[in-house]
Amino acid sequence: MISIKQLHYALAIEKTLHFKKAAEACNVSQSALSTAINELEKQLGVIIFERNNKQVLVTNTGQQILDKAKKVKLELDELLQISQINKQPFASPMTIGVIPTVGPYLLPKVLPEVRKQYPSFKLKIIEDQSHVLVEKVRVGEIDAAILALPYPIAGLMNFDFWQEDFYWVCHKDECPTKVEEITSEELAIEKLMLLKDGHCLKEHALAACQLQNNKQESDFDSASLHTLIQMVAGKLGTTLVPQMALDQLIYNESELRAIHLNEPGPHRTLALIIRPNYVRTNELTILKDIFTQQLTKKCRVN
Repeated sequence: MISIKQLHYALAIEKTLHFKKAAEACNVSQSALSTAINELEKQLGVIIFERNNKQVLVTNTGQQILDKAKKVKLELDELLQISQINKQPFASPMTIGVIPTVGPYLLPKVLPEVRKQYPSFKLKIIEDQSHVLVEKVRVGEIDAAILALPYPIAGLMNFDFWQEDFYWVCHKDECPTKVEEITSEELAIEKLMLLKDGHCLKEHALAACQLQNNKQESDFDSASLHTLIQMVAGKLGTTLVPQMALDQLIYNESELRAIHLNEPGPHRTLALIIRPNYVRTNELTILKDIFTQQLTKKCRVN
């Protein structure tokens, strides 16, 4: 009979494409893992992995089996979590993903309160781009992800907890005086610096300004808002920053000004993304409410 342990080992090999690394990840000897996989292949009558001294490859039939194994593991994980539902909230560990343009600005505002209310809660945070986190949620590798919407999440559910606009950031020597609002038509687009492709923040900023990506030529290929802010401080251009990040990025820089982008909003929505049948929805609702409360208290707009 096929065992959960065999499926667990097989999924570890798929992830690492290396028997030794998979064995280390599973805390077993390489020989024990190899024996389990050989037995699994005999039971199924198919070859899941092609292996030699140089590489491990997943066969076409093997990939179908591994896809089914992921679903089995996900169902088992959720079955085990059901026993925790009626216990104290956050009695079990949780892993949540967050995108790089949200994590550094959101987490310092909300995690202290989460820790205060639930000191025993074991929360693991991983940071990655949106498309990676969506897939990790979909296959059950993580419990939930914090994304900025709009973003394609077909088949998943979203718990919105914050909506915000963008602010145009410029050096005070290059900003219009006595201006509290600015439209996209009033921006000097040729001096606008945004993040490199692949970051949804760039797409949201372009959408807020009603611009197409190919029209935004002043792209310094930066992956960091902090880098863009330093470039603005050096009078190399201007940028757009979400409200939530203003206190960390702008208000310690006396040479900079933040002016509200006066375009229809909200310009982006932050949300927790989960699978439709996720069994710990009640706990995600608690987190959502804490996030909203803390952001309302701590996000500066002036």
